[in-house]
Amino acid sequence: MAAPTPVSALVHSSTLVTAGVYLIIRFSHLFRINLFLFLIGRLTIFMSGLGANFEMDLKKIIALSTLSQLGVIILSLSLGFRELAFFHLLTHALFKSLLFLCAGVFIHRSEDCQDIRFLGGIYAGMPVSSLFFICCSLSLCGFPFLSGFYSKDLILEIFMVGGINSFMVVVILIGTFFTVTYSVRLGVYLFLKNIGARVSQALGEPLAMISPMGLLFLISVIAGSGISWLCVPNYSVFLSIF
Repeated sequence: MAAPTPVSALVHSSTLVTAGVYLIIRFSHLFRINLFLFLIGRLTIFMSGLGANFEMDLKKIIALSTLSQLGVIILSLSLGFRELAFFHLLTHALFKSLLFLCAGVFIHRSEDCQDIRFLGGIYAGMPVSSLFFICCSLSLCGFPFLSGFYSKDLILEIFMVGGINSFMVVVILIGTFFTVTYSVRLGVYLFLKNIGARVSQALGEPLAMISPMGLLFLISVIAGSGISWLCVPNYSVFLSIF
């Protein structure tokens, strides 16, 4: 992750790493239901989520979470739900690019430190960026009524009512749970620990970053519901207690 943060925000959210996924979406009529893609997606979710839980580099954790979400998209494609895959691709691009921009503000204002062990109490010097980061992390976890909820919850519900065996469902749920664990772990390291030496030298938040981040934050919050209402057909999924 040696690239400048604006490049990372563009490349690792919506362009380079999703180009192959978009290509598969365009040619999904050739794949139909594909067991190989299903296994690849399942392994990607599990391995990237597990790796993110033990990583200490801020941008690497966000990059591994991107890899995990790409696994979710591939998993949807392998079962033939290309509309849901593209829906999640759009919502993921919005909140993940903002996550990278927030990480860039944290790193730049902390003397280029990317180790989360030295970034405790970062909200004291950068409260607005911290608010954006927390909300986007919640969206990544699928918190209700944020943009990630509308696509991720729908994909999980489709998995639940589909004809997938129980072992695969458990693996998918564990991979989704990993998303919550590394997001909570990142929040604990960044916001709940004592103020680190790097953050005590933070110079505040530049307006040139806060303004576009605020606009992107507004879009990333409302885009999920907007795309869901405009593009996704009406649906009702009823899950029994069993």
